[in-house]
Amino acid sequence: MPKYVNRSRGRCPHCLTTVRFEHATLSGAGSIDGREVHSASGKETVILTGASCPECGRLIFTIETTRGTERVSDEEHVLWPLQSTRLPVPKEVPQHIAADYEEAALVLNLSPEASAALSRRCLQTVLREAGNADQYHLSKQIEAVIPTLPTYIAENIDAIRNIGNFAAHPIKDEHTGVIIKVEPGEAEWNLDVLDQLFDFYYVQPALAQKKRDDLNAKLQAAGKPPMKAHRN
Repeated sequence: MPKYVNRSRGRCPHCLTTVRFEHATLSGAGSIDGREVHSASGKETVILTGASCPECGRLIFTIETTRGTERVSDEEHVLWPLQSTRLPVPKEVPQHIAADYEEAALVLNLSPEASAALSRRCLQTVLREAGNADQYHLSKQIEAVIPTLPTYIAENIDAIRNIGNFAAHPIKDEHTGVIIKVEPGEAEWNLDVLDQLFDFYYVQPALAQKKRDDLNAKLQAAGKPPMKAHRN
């Protein structure tokens, strides 16, 4: 049974609230639940299902496909809203970087090639702005930041060049935003590495700064001098 149907419970992909879904209606045609669209030959049928969220009032549409009596997939495909399965980008990440990541995540299942191009471009921006790697080629940027990263991240970012087969596809290294054939798992790996870099470059420094600020506030309240600032 599809997840997004009248009276089923689940998390709304719009507002992320757990609700009991309500029916969605077609103008003058009643409920949309289980509507079937058949090909002229009758060999393929698309089952359209819709529901609405009682919390935010927005719609969710899904489809399942059958060919003859054979079920093509046991999983429904969400038509609306467009969504990714990745975790939300941390608020500490700059907006222009988060936008590239979110778009790469959104198109991952539709086009791994487009997703990988967006994530490579996003990776270059992160390495340039947060890692101070101003080299032109992505591989050179990776080499520049590896000594500054924890081992577990360094090994994973280094693997981007191998998984992406940069030797056979140098355009990925020279023109990161170009859409080109990807290797199995490459697009997902790029996003996984970006998740780790986001935590290292943006989230953890922000948490450390907050802890220092909180401590300084306590020291000030006690009439004591603040922590000494670190000098490079």
